[in-house]
Amino acid sequence: MKPNYKPIPFVESNLFNVVSQENKKEFDYPWHYHKEYELIYIPAGQGLRYVGNSIENYFNDDLVLVGPNLPHCWIDETNQEKSTPNAIVIYLKEEFCDKTWMQSYEFTTIRNLLELSGKGIKFSPSVANQLKDKCLKLTKLPPLQKLILLIEVLQELSQATEYSLLCEQGFSCELNNFHNERINTVYKYIDAHYQEKISLSDVAAQVYMSPEYFSRFFSKVMKKSFFEFLNEYKISKACKLLIDTDKQIGEICYDSGFESIPFFYRQFKKFKNCQPKQYRINHLKALN
Repeated sequence: MKPNYKPIPFVESNLFNVVSQENKKEFDYPWHYHKEYELIYIPAGQGLRYVGNSIENYFNDDLVLVGPNLPHCWIDETNQEKSTPNAIVIYLKEEFCDKTWMQSYEFTTIRNLLELSGKGIKFSPSVANQLKDKCLKLTKLPPLQKLILLIEVLQELSQATEYSLLCEQGFSCELNNFHNERINTVYKYIDAHYQEKISLSDVAAQVYMSPEYFSRFFSKVMKKSFFEFLNEYKISKACKLLIDTDKQIGEICYDSGFESIPFFYRQFKKFKNCQPKQYRINHLKALN
């Protein structure tokens, strides 16, 4: 998937921008990057979240901080008859991290938070819930009060202990357009054929490479092997089926592109740290 550069409009005097996204066109912006930090809070919805080389399902109370030039997108998969995409997005301008200001002792924890955001930080739903009212309030306050409240939000996030890093090894946007086009082609091929058996030769042929060269290329750009990425993608599809349907585990295994139930269980455990049945139970508990 080719990351597009997305310019973020700012009034010249603004250090940050708070946007309420309330329609699908705004929400489903293609995989993109920009020089600003981005804090995105989704009160309700579900779909797929791409951040760097990470693929995960997202649900209600999704709160993520993305660093500069880290490619990302959220793909809404909510039934549009029931709900429309909704998100509060906060963009922090480069000048927000002014050295004189951010290098001061008072901002130590916020500075550390922003430095860590280069790996993508996913906060727990409980942290998101604690900050929900403040995030919603940010869209309504006058400028100075908004800045004060934003600093409070960042301070609370900097002290949160319930979070995970989406790109443990780090991931920066490859600005080589030729490489981006190749990765875009691979994404499209996976999306169209993940339920089939995909060989390294199949996907390498899509970008006119030998299997060996493609394997090295993909690992270098995405910081993980092609088959690890493919299996992670299939597991994300399996998670959606576990949540949205009453299908048996075996049926979900094959519908998400796996050919072996034991292998499916091992991959699910690897990426989700639990078994499929427990994942479904955990999600149902979270809804009650």
